[in-house]
Amino acid sequence: MDWTLAHTWLAVALLLGLAELTSGALVLLALAVAAALTALLAFMGATPAWQLLGMGVFSGLLVPLTIKVIRPHFSPRGVEYGTTGTGVEKGREHRTLKRDYDGASGIKINGDFYRLRVAESGETELPADTQVIFQEFDGTTAIVTLPSRTYN
Repeated sequence: MDWTLAHTWLAVALLLGLAELTSGALVLLALAVAAALTALLAFMGATPAWQLLGMGVFSGLLVPLTIKVIRPHFSPRGVEYGTTGTGVEKGREHRTLKRDYDGASGIKINGDFYRLRVAESGETELPADTQVIFQEFDGTTAIVTLPSRTYN
């Protein structure tokens, strides 16, 4: 048995599939499927230029499809896509916490503690269990506002 370009594409697909086991984002799996489909092109006798074009087209179709359609079925309920710093938490209410070892005021977003700063006053210390609304990050500091209260 001779080694062909189809075998090479299948090896690339296998390596991408194995690499997916470390990431869990399903993007490498989509690329692995694209490489396997490209191996099919190579098996049918397509030239290397058409194989590369096929890999590009397959990747261009499968990666967005995977991200938008397939990946949400594998995430926990209530999780929106985007990392903490991309703004997916903007406008959400949180309760302040005091960190154990230094007493710093902060909020927990997605399980991570962030020191806070009040946007209006620049305060960095608030009592524990104060309700705040997250606005944005300034480095690793969470910029928050205090909810406006109306009293009768």
